[in-house]
Amino acid sequence: KIDLNKELINNPSSTFYAKVKGSSMIDAGISDGDILVIDKSIEPRDGDTAVCFIDGEFTLKFIKIEPDAILLVPANSKFQPIKVTEENNFCIWGIVTYSIKHHRIIS
Repeated sequence: KIDLNKELINNPSSTFYAKVKGSSMIDAGISDGDILVIDKSIEPRDGDTAVCFIDGEFTLKFIKIEPDAILLVPANSKFQPIKVTEENNFCIWGIVTYSIKHHRIIS
């Protein structure tokens, strides 16, 4: 028996699941419809895949932490990086620890 909650979750009180909508992280292997395991208690580090809240919307991106800015970097050339400024309403909601992919449609 494998208990996915025990295998995938280190901090149960701060971890949640979310379903991906969109294709901005497709080249990182994260596709529309995938399920993410997101931990809100992890301190963000440069290069992490993060769920971010910016100006009223959630987005999934790599975070690039620079001395004077944070960049939200997609893994799809059809999308542009987002530079976070002081004018933005912004927070890093949580860090992606796992993604679960759907490989076959069950009927």
